[in-house]
Amino acid sequence: MEGVGSTVGSTVGSAVRTAGNWLFRDRSTGRLVVAQRPNLPLLTWFACAVIGRLAHPSRPWARALDVVGTGALVLWAGDEVLRGVNPWRRALGAAVLVALLIGWLVGR
Repeated sequence: MEGVGSTVGSTVGSAVRTAGNWLFRDRSTGRLVVAQRPNLPLLTWFACAVIGRLAHPSRPWARALDVVGTGALVLWAGDEVLRGVNPWRRALGAAVLVALLIGWLVGR
């Protein structure tokens, strides 16, 4: 009976490795990619979010920061959905787009 347990364990471990490789492996380089250096739209969103939190919300430019930041985040997420290096990155972009859409619908 010990042989059955070790076979099941190695099969499960192999399946997890295979799923992990499929989810996180960059299709062009073969490297594992979970996170990448932020690009311009993501940095723009982050800067707008930080400055917007420090700004007084009633100021007119606080709304402009919100619009620019949200637009940049939509661009980043859309780019990830269309050109993400692996399924994880594409799913992350899709999740951000869905979260933004839900936030927009709830806020109406």
